[in-house]
Amino acid sequence: MKFFIVCPGGLESALARELEEIAKRAEVKTLGATQIDPVPANMTGGIGVNGPLAVAMAINLHSRIASRVLLKMADGPYKTEDDLFRLAKSIGWEDWFSSHQTLRVDLTAQRSPLKSLNFATLRIKDAIVDRLREQTGERPNIDTANPDVRVQAHLTADQATIYLDTSGEPLFKRGWREEKGEAPLKENLAAGILALTPWQTNQVLYDPMCGSGTFLIEAAQMALHIPPGAIRAQLFEEKNLSASTKLGGWKQAVELSGFGFTRLKPFNTSLEKKNWAGLCDVSKKEIASFAKFPIAISGSDINEKMITICKANWQRAHLPGLPNVRQVDAIAVKPASDQGGVMVLNPPYGERLGIKGGDQDKIYPLGDEDKSYMQKRRTSREPLVKEPIDPQFAAFLDQFSKQLKDHFGGWEIYALTADMGLPGHLRMKESKRTPLFNGPLECRLFKFDIRKRD
Repeated sequence: MKFFIVCPGGLESALARELEEIAKRAEVKTLGATQIDPVPANMTGGIGVNGPLAVAMAINLHSRIASRVLLKMADGPYKTEDDLFRLAKSIGWEDWFSSHQTLRVDLTAQRSPLKSLNFATLRIKDAIVDRLREQTGERPNIDTANPDVRVQAHLTADQATIYLDTSGEPLFKRGWREEKGEAPLKENLAAGILALTPWQTNQVLYDPMCGSGTFLIEAAQMALHIPPGAIRAQLFEEKNLSASTKLGGWKQAVELSGFGFTRLKPFNTSLEKKNWAGLCDVSKKEIASFAKFPIAISGSDINEKMITICKANWQRAHLPGLPNVRQVDAIAVKPASDQGGVMVLNPPYGERLGIKGGDQDKIYPLGDEDKSYMQKRRTSREPLVKEPIDPQFAAFLDQFSKQLKDHFGGWEIYALTADMGLPGHLRMKESKRTPLFNGPLECRLFKFDIRKRD
């Protein structure tokens, strides 16, 4: 089987390394040989994988960086929408799902000559529906919100590829986040950034602007060997959560819907069910064996409400106790010890701006008309430029920089931002910059090395 593993742009190399590690797991080796494609020279937003059907289950369960695991169904040249119709109708969809299941079709394109991608999507949907009606006598219903089955098509200038999505809800939805709008930092991007740092699970990690705790929770789950798909796979016993921690949305959308492959016929054979049970059993034992692994992961945030949300997310992520987080202004943070470590942060510039003495609970969207100095949302096609910023925030960054230089000597700092002017605002020279995409927003991961003072 040929799969395409989708990831945020810029994380292809990190994803390839992670896929190699998953393929080397003993229980995954028993499923059959898996081959990872070479890392592409340019950003492709994913990596190709050849392997048995069951490897899709392993990747869905274990990949922290992947967004989706797509199974290639067919590909071929096209010139018109009718070509797409014929290609889609040639696929034996009846072997994969029934007419009683709901369907959603999505399409992405790069340099496609077609005038209307919406019409192209409609033609692919019509082909699938017509095929199932001819084969079974009934047609599936369309559900764009919570479909049983998702089909993904991708068009280049002259080639069309049609995939079946084995993930369902995108994999960055782990099932522990409070679902109240888009998060500034997606979970799989946070995991990918951690993979780009030298941080090891037995080392110190600190986020001075932790917000809802994305970096902290991803790192803690890595250290404790909790698979990112653990909640979807229902690897945990029901947990007694406080009223403030319980949420219907995250549980219904992720835990109850699980993975997309559970609703596809070939994954429901006795063999594949046995393979899935084996993968889950190994993970449960691994979670139990690392449950008391000591971790040195901590964070802070100026916003008390964000600290509360972080603690609730930590509990929903089935992590032990409460996170080591506290409410403190980033310009006053100090390391807990002098052993050095890795700092990761996603400065809240343009996403949520809490300046000491200001309205700390206010959430400012990008491009807020009342905040003309705020950074406007860019697409991947627009250039990254140095943006003018609020003078108060510039002063904050200057103070934060001084605090880093005074107290974090020997640390490596990794900051994700969409503002190319961040090093200048911090008055620090980056030692490395890595292009990354947070959804459609082009960003840079800046690395700063803080020298120890004599």
